Amino acid sequence: MAKAPVLTPQADDFPRWYQDLINKAELADNGPVRGTMVIRPYGYGLWERMQQEMDARIKEAGAQNAYFPLFIPQSYLTREAEHVEGFAPELAVVTHGGGKELEEPVVVRPTSETIINASFSKWVQSYRDLPLLINQWANVVRWEMRPRVFLRTTEFLWQEGHTAHATYEDARDYAAHIHKAVYADFMVNVLGIDVVLGRKTASERFAGAVNTLTLEGMMGDGKALQMGTSHELGQNFAKAFNTQYLSKDGKQELVWQTSWGSSTRMVGGLIMSHGDDNGLRVPPRLAPVQVVVLAIKGDEAVLAKVREIGDRLKAAGVRVQVDDRTDTPFGRRAVDWELKGVPVRVEVGPRDLESGTAMLARRIPGGKEPVAVDALAALLPAILEEDQAMLLRQSRERRESRTSEVSTIEAAVEAAVAGGWARIPWADLGEEGEARLAEHAVTVRCLVAEDGSVPGTDDAPGNVAVVARAY
Repeated sequence: MAKAPVLTPQADDFPRWYQDLINKAELADNGPVRGTMVIRPYGYGLWERMQQEMDARIKEAGAQNAYFPLFIPQSYLTREAEHVEGFAPELAVVTHGGGKELEEPVVVRPTSETIINASFSKWVQSYRDLPLLINQWANVVRWEMRPRVFLRTTEFLWQEGHTAHATYEDARDYAAHIHKAVYADFMVNVLGIDVVLGRKTASERFAGAVNTLTLEGMMGDGKALQMGTSHELGQNFAKAFNTQYLSKDGKQELVWQTSWGSSTRMVGGLIMSHGDDNGLRVPPRLAPVQVVVLAIKGDEAVLAKVREIGDRLKAAGVRVQVDDRTDTPFGRRAVDWELKGVPVRVEVGPRDLESGTAMLARRIPGGKEPVAVDALAALLPAILEEDQAMLLRQSRERRESRTSEVSTIEAAVEAAVAGGWARIPWADLGEEGEARLAEHAVTVRCLVAEDGSVPGTDDAPGNVAVVARAY
């Protein structure tokens, strides 16, 4: 009888494969309240690495980290009409505290534009205070009706940036800079996901924004995932909170603003972009553990050698973990590390000691080969970079091979339903066509210019709509 697979094959049931992998790789569990999640240590390690890489880029862009309260007075949200209307169905509202009914209900933070503007209106007095560039790492709550771990949860972790500028142009350029130099750079060069950068249509725009820039990734089943967004807020929140500054000309002027965010949804994107029927495949630049050194047997000489190899690799700058848990069968440990997607396994047993070699198992391209122990520290950095490039190439090839150029709404729906993306001229689609797509659970993920760049306006000549089914 054939041995049952560890995971449901992707081709049989992609959503079940995704859930199996989260469970078997010990990434997360469902929380006790519907829609919440418990992020387990290995899953949180992935998020921590994402935080580190993103935080460095955010600081390079000039923003500083701060923290704002979880509870927001309900009246704050009502100050910006589009904003409260957009978030109303998702709000969690606290009406009682300390055993008493609150004088004013408070909202559990769904996003922080309103409460941060309350501070900005106090902090910004003069043009000398601008630009004001703030980021926070926090949790947010949006009551989710159709939860899925990492992708859509009632509470999730994220970073949200909020900035104030003296001019429209400065705010517009900063939102674009975050979009490209922070988000795209991280997602392409660290996550290894070949995202498409574009502009959201008016119906898909963030509530209260005048423009939303997005990054869309194609998952293994051909659906799209919005990986991050950067918004131009215009002066909408500045008007609502009277966030003004004294200009060089001595006039009171309203600031221009941006906000931008990415979340633990990126962990879901990582799983669905790179995972296969054997588990995760973690890009080496992201991986909390790039190399695991496994002792095959509990022989003292073997244990000493794996620890020595671990020390050598660590000294060479590799993120390494030594697995000397020989009371657990080797086969089970090897499968566990494969499920977790660690890029390289170095396996050492008694026979390897005799030959001065170790077995090198590469998770991303697959395959095993013996390698001289003394060569490992020099070989591995290049191997890790090679495997990083392979994941990005596979991501790009999948998107390109499964994206169709179409000229009709019917053909766009057909491509999306079949598990791919379609590109259709926005002039041929328009808002009416966008509504027709929605009848088939297909959305315009973004608008791109003819040359693939981000268009300056919704109706720029030659704009192309990228359409797909999405998570």
